[in-house]
Amino acid sequence: MKKLKRNNDFQDTMLLNDATYVDYLERLKKIALSIFEWTDLPDSMNSRYLEMCLYYTGKAGLLYDNDYGFINTQADSNGYINIYGLPTKLNCFSYSYNTSRKTYMGYNEKAKKDQEAILVLNNYEMLPTCSTIELYAMRMAEAQRTCDINIKAQRTPILIETDQNQKLTLRNIYEQYDGNTPVIYGNKSAGIPDSIKALKTDAPLVFDKVMEYKRDIFNEALTYLGVSNLDEKKERRVVNEAESNNEVINLNLQSYLTPRKKACKQFNEKFGTNIDVKVRSDIHNIIKDAESIVSEFKNIEDDADAITDLGEGA
Repeated sequence: MKKLKRNNDFQDTMLLNDATYVDYLERLKKIALSIFEWTDLPDSMNSRYLEMCLYYTGKAGLLYDNDYGFINTQADSNGYINIYGLPTKLNCFSYSYNTSRKTYMGYNEKAKKDQEAILVLNNYEMLPTCSTIELYAMRMAEAQRTCDINIKAQRTPILIETDQNQKLTLRNIYEQYDGNTPVIYGNKSAGIPDSIKALKTDAPLVFDKVMEYKRDIFNEALTYLGVSNLDEKKERRVVNEAESNNEVINLNLQSYLTPRKKACKQFNEKFGTNIDVKVRSDIHNIIKDAESIVSEFKNIEDDADAITDLGEGA
């Protein structure tokens, strides 16, 4: 039985496609997991694992365990849904750990501290961040690989037509060309026939437009995460457009921050602690800087209008 030959070029391309996707996914994931800073958490709790639970599952649990103390875990609904669409019970679990707790609602004062758990939401819909980030990473990877192929096509804008007997010889010659060999030496005994034809593909140079598209996708992903992004066209925007963009960014940020703040408030009410969550200072400052720039533009416009009005009154 004849063995099928493996297409190494195709396999290498698939590996590079996958590596590019994973690279962009990890870049976006690092940003998503670094946006919020949890403060005054008990030493037995872990903010990294808390954010990872919210990123991958959309929810997490904060609770007290008689053996471990204060901990944070993954959480799933484990009971009836109340009139507000929230689970009345939580299955709080992690590695080698599992317990069922009532969901803290703020009005069951008789419940012991090891009987209830705080439900932390990633957003009001309890949706994970990862699914959308994976889509953005896929689009960015597709754009980058398109750029790679387009650039490669500028180096090899031809198709070579030959017979099967000369295929290996021409492949070896091309590998020298593809490896940037400055001089390729031919062998008269190679027997390369004159019938070989080279067909020009005339591949258009479009990678710059695709790179711009990739930057747009990256900026859209940052906007989704509530992070102020680098928009090269920003200086050409009018003030109203800049304000609108900042408002969208801020609303996206608040969609993550507000439910986290609510969980902190409930945890402090239940256990008498003082935990909090906030946007990391550097990201917060970037957004504030963008807002201040818009304010400066408005002040300049107001001053110009005042001067105009004063001139007309004179």
